[in-house]
Amino acid sequence: MIDAYAKLARELDESQLRRDEPLAPYTTFRIGGPADLFYSTTSADDLALAVTAARRENVPYFVLGLGANILVGDKGFRGLVIRNHASHFTFYDDGRVWVESGAVMGELIPEAVERGWSGIEHYVGIPSTVGGAVWQNLHFLEPEPDRKQTMFIADVFSSCDLLTEEGERKTVGSDYMQFGYDTSILHSRRDIALAVTFQLMKGNTAAMHKVMQENLSWRGARHPWLQFHPSAGSIFQKIEGMGAGRLVDQCGLKGFRHGGAQISHIHANIMVNLGNATARDVRELITIAQDAVEKKFGVRLQTEIGFIGEFSSS
Repeated sequence: MIDAYAKLARELDESQLRRDEPLAPYTTFRIGGPADLFYSTTSADDLALAVTAARRENVPYFVLGLGANILVGDKGFRGLVIRNHASHFTFYDDGRVWVESGAVMGELIPEAVERGWSGIEHYVGIPSTVGGAVWQNLHFLEPEPDRKQTMFIADVFSSCDLLTEEGERKTVGSDYMQFGYDTSILHSRRDIALAVTFQLMKGNTAAMHKVMQENLSWRGARHPWLQFHPSAGSIFQKIEGMGAGRLVDQCGLKGFRHGGAQISHIHANIMVNLGNATARDVRELITIAQDAVEKKFGVRLQTEIGFIGEFSSS
């Protein structure tokens, strides 16, 4: 592997390449050991180059956006972590916006609203890059009083520029993406989203600001704030007819602590890092919650976060 790393390093921009880089600061959980190699990309072309080079040298790789919805192992990642900073965008007169996959949704949204384009303001406050948004079909259930309509990123998706697992660069539409609840074809294929085109519509700026404020207020009252309580977002998949957090709560586990990890007092489907949590703490806390829910309700909760890298044995 050392020879492969050396060959890979020669193909990449040395100024953007680091060795043994701790991953905890790059995740919303603030947990994770070092990556053998860590490379920052600043354009879709650079992202494609890095992935292609890793594939050619048979070096395991992982493309990292904001680091939400993942738990990185305490032993880190053996291979190349590619930090996706590609964030160029272009707005067109017909409401289309082309944007590279490393752009942060929280930074793209005000750009669209300022121009009077509606369709993505619903996702304000959700930590995600554009690539992460299409990977998981980002969604948000509108706040009270209605709480009826779920907004999906697929609703405004037009096309995606991909680097396919076969190494081809091509543009695909919605049919190819196979969007579902919390999923897309990117879960089952090693395709890499390089850039996305959204189709927005003309909207009232004041009305969009109202939606943003309502959504931020709703989230702020029901989710722990990342700057004070780092987390990966929802831990368990939704169960039809009843939220996973409600089941965990009914087992009396809201606020339960294990090591440096805790089931949030605010939302029982979110686990927070109290400051010194390890990935092992979180994995064990997940098992505690799963066992309790299965014992009480007869169902086994399934995780929805990704587990990245190497984990310490129990």
